[in-house]
Amino acid sequence: MPTALITGSTAGIGRAFAEALAARRYDLVLVARDLTRLGAVAEELSSRYTVHCDVLSADLAEPAAVRAVENRIADTSPDLLVNNAGFGLGSRFLDTPVEEEERLLDVLVRAVLRLTRAALPSMVARGSGAVVNVSSVAGFAPYGTYGAAKAWVTSFTEAVANEVAGTGVRVVAVCPGFVRTEFHQRSGAWPKGLPGWMWLTSEDVVSATLRHLDAGRTSPVLVPTLRYRLVAGAARHLPRPLVRSVSRSLRMRRR
Repeated sequence: MPTALITGSTAGIGRAFAEALAARRYDLVLVARDLTRLGAVAEELSSRYTVHCDVLSADLAEPAAVRAVENRIADTSPDLLVNNAGFGLGSRFLDTPVEEEERLLDVLVRAVLRLTRAALPSMVARGSGAVVNVSSVAGFAPYGTYGAAKAWVTSFTEAVANEVAGTGVRVVAVCPGFVRTEFHQRSGAWPKGLPGWMWLTSEDVVSATLRHLDAGRTSPVLVPTLRYRLVAGAARHLPRPLVRSVSRSLRMRRR
């Protein structure tokens, strides 16, 4: 059976990836901070789909935890790596302790870089495999440290995809818009004035990603749904003062 390693796999997009890949008969290595929740997800998926599920409790803001995941990647040589772990900050840049901003970068940037680097050599050697980096349309607009980190993830993914072109390995940045997950509950902030039809589900994102991989598409950037492709296109091509104005109008509000 193929193997997938998924970070941030107990809820939201990561949990949806775990479910979809288990249904496809992937053995799983599930990575997240909460060992109790990891065990519950692993037990449910292994029972329902008769696949093998390993768990690894790791806080990817901690260098030692990142090294532990790198070691697991070296041991298992996964066919698919999904870098999904992440979180948001519910306060403005000047109101947030700089240590929290650095922690965000550790998870969204440093861990993605290191785990991608750990997974690719074995994939390239066997001529197959894929890395999916969960980015965001927030990376196409000025959206705080979170948006800047996601812009890095998208650009990094494009660069690495160029390096491995022709090897049989694909590297894809998936850039969803607003998704109904625990993300906003945990950050304590919600987008102001966003209409209901702009919300996606985790399953929307995962289905679009797997269709992209199944079709053999080599494009390294995927924006799920037409409406968010239009948003991403506008953010890239409209005058920057207008983009900044729209971004300000979508500032998060506390709940």
